[in-house]
Amino acid sequence: MTESNLEELKFPIGKFKYEGKLTEELMNKYIRDYEEAPALLRNAVEGLTEEQLNVPYRPGGWTIKQVVHHMPDSHMNSYMRFKLTLTEDKPAIKTYKEELWAQLGDSMNTPISVSLDLFESLHKRFVILLKSMKLEDFDRTYLHPVFGLVPLESIVGLYAWHGKHHAAHITSLRKRMGWQF
Repeated sequence: MTESNLEELKFPIGKFKYEGKLTEELMNKYIRDYEEAPALLRNAVEGLTEEQLNVPYRPGGWTIKQVVHHMPDSHMNSYMRFKLTLTEDKPAIKTYKEELWAQLGDSMNTPISVSLDLFESLHKRFVILLKSMKLEDFDRTYLHPVFGLVPLESIVGLYAWHGKHHAAHITSLRKRMGWQF
């Protein structure tokens, strides 16, 4: 497998691109992406067997099951970071080792329906929070130990992309394997 092919498997919809200063129109687009993310993920895995759920989406990558469990883990961290940032002045956030979280017992042994439901419920709350925010709220920042001060306006776009990114990992694997949708 060439490096180019591996890159395509890692980023089937391309890498995240910051779209610039947040506008009402862009914020509404991101909120729609958050609203649609749970159904997108659920549709991506619909009808897959347990055997198929244990197939990595790329060589050296996570299994489909791990990807599904990663989604609420990751978005829950983002949700908490938003809440901290909206209630504190430049809070210092903690990173987490997502690659190790993906290997924990709950990511390996929990039925995906649990994480699909959790992701859906989490996004209902997240969307309510996002809709309650004013544009200037997205200028608020948190302190990331690696990246420094990070504005919420860049994170809202990143997670709008993230939901589509991981759903595409699953749907592109399904296409490559000839697994029906």
